[in-house]
Amino acid sequence: MTERHRLVAGRYRLADRIGVGAMGIVWRATDERLHRTVAVKQLLIQPGLADEQADEARQRAMREARIAARLQHANVVIVYDVAEDDGQPWLVMEYVPSRSLADALRDGPMTPFAVAGIGAQAAAGLAAAHDVGVVHRDVKPGNVLLGDDGVVKIADFGISRAVDDVVLTATGLLTGTPAYLSPEMARGEPPAPPCDVFALGATLYAAVEGTPPFGVHDNPLALLYKIAGGQMRAPERAGPLTGPLAELLRPDPADRPTMHEARSVLAALATGHADVALPPEPPAIAAATRRRRARLILAIALVVLALGVALVVVDTAGSGTPEAVVGPIANPTAAPTSIPPTTEPAGTAPSFAAMSDAVRRYYGLLPGDVTAAYRLLSAGYRMAHPLADVRTFYDGIASVTPGGFRLAGPDRVTAVITFVTRQGTVTHEPYQFTVVRARGTLVIADAVQLDRGSGM
Repeated sequence: MTERHRLVAGRYRLADRIGVGAMGIVWRATDERLHRTVAVKQLLIQPGLADEQADEARQRAMREARIAARLQHANVVIVYDVAEDDGQPWLVMEYVPSRSLADALRDGPMTPFAVAGIGAQAAAGLAAAHDVGVVHRDVKPGNVLLGDDGVVKIADFGISRAVDDVVLTATGLLTGTPAYLSPEMARGEPPAPPCDVFALGATLYAAVEGTPPFGVHDNPLALLYKIAGGQMRAPERAGPLTGPLAELLRPDPADRPTMHEARSVLAALATGHADVALPPEPPAIAAATRRRRARLILAIALVVLALGVALVVVDTAGSGTPEAVVGPIANPTAAPTSIPPTTEPAGTAPSFAAMSDAVRRYYGLLPGDVTAAYRLLSAGYRMAHPLADVRTFYDGIASVTPGGFRLAGPDRVTAVITFVTRQGTVTHEPYQFTVVRARGTLVIADAVQLDRGSGM
């Protein structure tokens, strides 16, 4: 064990021990060359490993640390240096006066709005990592730091997990807890960004519910079995966070939102509460995030307009002015009419016809089969608009048909949506749809209501 005042790598003078975990000890230290306070982590290699295996664990940890050092983001603990002292790897990091989310949860579960604010900041840091090809691989409450200044930072990018992998391969023993692993990682598949999305969802689930989604178990292998099988307990305290958690924790990684989408939706939810402060957004996604946030806040305020699109459309005669309702009011209990998907070569921009068909296919399932229609929305859009809210909205709709399509951009079409309610009220609403390719088909990724005087 190290002691206070020891000089590490001829440069870092240890002071107070500020953290202890299965894979290392963290010290507050002074960089005597630059005269600044840093955090220094000594990585502890599992005893009992052969020399070759212990060396592999050290090399992998240092390699992961060097990769993590490429990240420069307000919501990521910056790695300054990777040193070796007395045969052990040491990480020199930004010192963050904070406590971990794991420590904070000893006081009990948090409110959904507070958890959304923490999640939005954590997602911002993880999104920046994914943008440069870095997967954290070990997102959990212990690696989410709640700064004294209100800033949330993600620590330990892949470093502990890299050492864990060597230990598991060499000894068959799993170190630490697998409670926050994604199902695909529990099955032994290689890590990818969707793994971090799931782990963030599991972390936020634990923060609001008080326990991980798959519970806790004395036998790590039994817990891995539950995770791999998707045996998750439904949340009870999450409230407005329930829908976003469901999307983050989808068993199929292809169905999960991206980390940027997660950040956007969590930020929108958090801003519904005045006490939650969020960091600035990356400029490249700020405008899109503001649009999503405005729509979500409006949806929450209006309740029944959670999806923001729906209702029966009329065809237009060139000018875009609705002239007549197309067809009789549909029986909501009748079997829905669907349009077969338009297939196009992967990697090409969707054509106007294909995008129009994707929107028609979505509305062709409504209002009779909301669940099937919901699958034709992107993961990020589903995250912002929970299925329960969409179902509630369509309970009041008698029929819906899209029409009057126009091309609005490389991935966008506009259409007029005409609402026919069960009371017989008819409303015509212009919308712009963003259509993207996901899961081998075209899905609706966004729907923005347009001004009635927009020329539609």
